[in-house]
Amino acid sequence: MARACRDTLMLSIGAVREIQMIPHDVHLQIGSLLFERLDQIDLTGPFEVLSRIPNSTYRIYAKKADCVRDLHGLRLIPDATLAEAPPLDVLHIPGGYGQEALMEDEEVLGWIRRQAAGACSMFSVCTGALLCGAAGLLKGRRATTHWASFHLLPYFGATPVNRRVVVDGSRIFAAGVTAGIDGALQLAAELRGEDAARSIQLHIAYAPEPPFNSGTPETAPPKILQQAQRSLRGITAQREETARRIAARLGIRVGDQGQTAERR
Repeated sequence: MARACRDTLMLSIGAVREIQMIPHDVHLQIGSLLFERLDQIDLTGPFEVLSRIPNSTYRIYAKKADCVRDLHGLRLIPDATLAEAPPLDVLHIPGGYGQEALMEDEEVLGWIRRQAAGACSMFSVCTGALLCGAAGLLKGRRATTHWASFHLLPYFGATPVNRRVVVDGSRIFAAGVTAGIDGALQLAAELRGEDAARSIQLHIAYAPEPPFNSGTPETAPPKILQQAQRSLRGITAQREETARRIAARLGIRVGDQGQTAERR
């Protein structure tokens, strides 16, 4: 239960990391946010890991009980509405183009704030970090997100960290899309121990060997990077405009050059 989980965390106050392995007899409530036009792998990648965490219940929650479609049309159905969700021990926020429509949706942002307040861990994937930022949960945090939105993190009070997975206390941030699997395995290790995470990794045969080394702006050929940047120009401009409005609401001042990002 969320309150038992929080009580366990209180034992580690003052430690470098706020998350500690939760006793296996504590049942965990794990929940993911679902919304229109999310990137499904931000949800389903971590699902493969989170749904296998021992002694836990995993559910998906949305504003309404209706089916939604991901960015490319995949149909997904929530288990329950936001209002029906119990207090969660682990809150998972995915990203995708549809994140932009929720950045000033107080019903969703309020739900994120309330659930994060009592959870053992908040875990964002890709531009789900921007939703957490809009809820005011990135102030003073080290975080990461999709490379095309990485420069927006200072608008939410965060220090950008150019890593695939960033752990800051009880919050875990995964960069773009497939990094959610890495972040979920890190979270599983934090909650149930490294052996549990290794067992999950083996069951899902997660040993990626991509045929190309083009998964980051630093390694992609310049031509491919430029094509990707052009394709994302519209949504990036929208996100920048929204980030500025939210920064003003949160009282965060960002210079023209933003903040210097931490590196690997």
